[in-house]
Amino acid sequence: MYTCLYLFCYHKVGDDSSISPELDRLIRQRGRDLRLRKLDQQNAVKIVNHLIDSLLEFLKNNDDQPFFREVSVLTSGSYYEMVKINKPNEFDIMLKLKVPRLVLSELEEYQGLFYKIKLIKATRTEIQHFLLEDERTVSATKIKAEMYRWVIRRNLVNSPAVTLEFKAKEKDDDVMSVDIVPTLEVPQGWPQAARAGLNIDKWLGKKCRRQFVSKAVYFVPKRPKGRNLKDDAKEGWRISFSHIEKEMMQHHGNKKTCCESHSNKCCRKLCLRLLKCLIEGLKQQYPKELEPLCSYHGKTTFFHVLSDRVQDSFWSPGQLSVSFMKLFGYFERCALNGSLPHFFVREHNLFSPPAFPKRALLFLTNVLREQRELGLPVLKAPSPTPVLLPDTDAVIHPISGTASIVASERSFKHVYVCLLVVIVCVGIGCVFQK
Repeated sequence: MYTCLYLFCYHKVGDDSSISPELDRLIRQRGRDLRLRKLDQQNAVKIVNHLIDSLLEFLKNNDDQPFFREVSVLTSGSYYEMVKINKPNEFDIMLKLKVPRLVLSELEEYQGLFYKIKLIKATRTEIQHFLLEDERTVSATKIKAEMYRWVIRRNLVNSPAVTLEFKAKEKDDDVMSVDIVPTLEVPQGWPQAARAGLNIDKWLGKKCRRQFVSKAVYFVPKRPKGRNLKDDAKEGWRISFSHIEKEMMQHHGNKKTCCESHSNKCCRKLCLRLLKCLIEGLKQQYPKELEPLCSYHGKTTFFHVLSDRVQDSFWSPGQLSVSFMKLFGYFERCALNGSLPHFFVREHNLFSPPAFPKRALLFLTNVLREQRELGLPVLKAPSPTPVLLPDTDAVIHPISGTASIVASERSFKHVYVCLLVVIVCVGIGCVFQK
């Protein structure tokens, strides 16, 4: 009995056969609303490019710490992958640090995602200031601390963080953030844990996969989540495939699959934008319960589905609602099964504790089922606040009582127009009487 019930529920998850006209209109309308304004993009890119140029010039002339002089920049993230939603207000900049040949040691309890990094041999080059006592292990903590120091010294931010924030002068709530991430490049091949991943043979082809695997791999200083971390984990480096992900999104191979060109329009990226919008909406509604959830869970789901649904006809613009519900259904099934394998490191489950606690996963499963049953209400655009009903919590007024003044002015104009109409009518009546 329980088996039959489970199979029935499993069948309903991701079943796109009953997409109502209302849900179809909602998905299409929300997809149109997620487009970025070109003017916003131009202004944001101008700021980011100026920041990059200023940062590189500062580091090149940095006498205090020559290790950062020869950095190069690698842009990554949703904006450069052309899947950013709502506003171009978040950018990722990876600072590639020049390092000698390295040796990787996998932190076993993290299934191939985190590593300890050592130099092959001791050195007297500039990197020696960022090694642990053994004079071989590269310290993630020391490198991040140095970044904090010179970021603050340049007055780029008001707090010791590698995330820079820019506020528009005319809008206090319009904030753009730029994440600056120190990155180690390891050119001697991918770790063993990553060699079984990247399932793109049917999607982009075996040749493309060989090209990707032949590229260098990057490591960023990020600790695993969880309590009571061991010393190795505190100095751990997380493997990053941001450069490969960006190429997969922008790839123009023999199969123009993931990209949208004039010769081959598709709804792939729009489906990902919609899933990102859904995830962002859920996190806004349930920030505490869904704290572990992030857009990378959506991107990983997207890559898995692309590797399975490889035919271009599946992703035509006319199939937007069906394609998105397939993507949503796969995401819901992953949550229900408690398994979302990392696309590159297949042994690492993004839905496993401690990174994703069981309580949060259960809450996500329930809320996704609720969204599906109610027709994805989280995708509905928020209704505008009525003008004559001031909301002091949502709007910061420059002068106390502004809303009342605006209401009074509008009321006065209304009365003025009415009086003017009466006067004109009386005048016309007088003319006809004569």
